[in-house]
Amino acid sequence: MKVSDILRVKGGTLFTVSPEQSLADAVRTMSERDIGSLVVMSHGELVGMLTFREVIVALVANGGSVGASIIRSVMDDAPLTCTPETEIDEVRRMMLQRHARYMPVMDRKTLMGVISFYDVAKAVVDSQDFENRMLKAYIRDWPVESAEEAAAEAARAPKL
Repeated sequence: MKVSDILRVKGGTLFTVSPEQSLADAVRTMSERDIGSLVVMSHGELVGMLTFREVIVALVANGGSVGASIIRSVMDDAPLTCTPETEIDEVRRMMLQRHARYMPVMDRKTLMGVISFYDVAKAVVDSQDFENRMLKAYIRDWPVESAEEAAAEAARAPKL
């Protein structure tokens, strides 16, 4: 399974901000849209990520207020990224290693979307559920043995 499979299901809605916007505006957008991250873009290029983690660090550093902070001063300016062709297992490993909850998906310099750790976990669980259903269907359709074959098999089985 690849990142492109997650993006196909998730859809293409993206929320971006510029690095010069106020942190207060970004926090308001995150709250109104019920999202945990914003991609920071400048002149059409990815320059950072703002997640609730950076917001909390800024709040603590500023005595509980965002004040006049701008996004550039608090954003992660070296976010972890992947491509649509990256395998989900690799994304999961990368996110766990860096403690990243959100990852921009880039196709060269074009932002294709953002996936979250939740998206990755859901894709893995959905894939495992599908495999389990297929295995159960296969087992349920297993050819039935005749009574004589079952008796012969039981006779060959070691006695405990």
